[in-house]
Amino acid sequence: MSGAITTKRPLVIAHRGASGYLPEHTLAAKALAHSQGADFLEQDVVATRDGQLIVCHDVYLERVTDVKTRYPARHRTDGHFYAIDFDWHEIRTLRRLGDDSLTKPAQAPDGIYADAAQRICALAEEIEFIHSLNRAQRHSSGIYVEIKNPRWHREQGCDITSTVLRVLADCGYANAADPIFLQCFDAVELRRVREELGSSLRLVQLVGRGSPPELLASGGLERIAEYATALGPNYRLLLDVSDTDELVMTPLVSEARRAGLLLHPYTFNRDAIPAYAETLEELLALAYRMLVPDAVFCDYPDVAVQVRDCV
Repeated sequence: MSGAITTKRPLVIAHRGASGYLPEHTLAAKALAHSQGADFLEQDVVATRDGQLIVCHDVYLERVTDVKTRYPARHRTDGHFYAIDFDWHEIRTLRRLGDDSLTKPAQAPDGIYADAAQRICALAEEIEFIHSLNRAQRHSSGIYVEIKNPRWHREQGCDITSTVLRVLADCGYANAADPIFLQCFDAVELRRVREELGSSLRLVQLVGRGSPPELLASGGLERIAEYATALGPNYRLLLDVSDTDELVMTPLVSEARRAGLLLHPYTFNRDAIPAYAETLEELLALAYRMLVPDAVFCDYPDVAVQVRDCV
């Protein structure tokens, strides 16, 4: 299954939209990323109390909205204002922090943009917006959806994964050939998507430096390849500096290829550039040349496209 999907050149995945330029997961950031030639636009998905799926990186709301001032008493004992403690009609009243100065990008169609530009969007709304961009422009972008914290959602009484699959199917994404990748850090849940829920969508197993060691231990990648199309590792797991100060690929690169997995490393941005590169452009060029990835996540889609097309 995994080895059947190939790409002619690395795909550029707009990490939370063009989040290096505009507030993350805003329609403006998605419209800008689309205009910059991103092949896929990312959506992080969490659930509300009444089962709506919203595009938000965190399961709580205070980092990106004015929930503290609108609903000051609605936090839990840990101080967080969780999306799952609010109904969709309440979340629609929240304004996103940092959006007041945003103007409608020229390439963004009217309609849904005017209504949703300064609030969190439902997943179905954002997909409709991306479809409108695809119809209006020559370039077409797919979607790259992350199921956030599915185990935590289940503890709250919400099967977010089943809901995600239902909404995606309603929006036209149900088959392996559709322009979508579905990603998650939870290996058990991704296997459930494939085996219990019967989805044929292309799945991506995310891994970071804090992921369970057994995922990348002997035999782990082969088990991942039983259900996933691609591995989405932190790029620092793929590149390292040897004892002789030479930049080298880690064994994970060849092991993932041997297991038949595509490589979609994340996230290339201008923050904390590693010592072996001076700029994002240099970092991307090294990654393209050495790793030959199948896709990259980047906060600056235009930079990732430009460097890719010049390497």
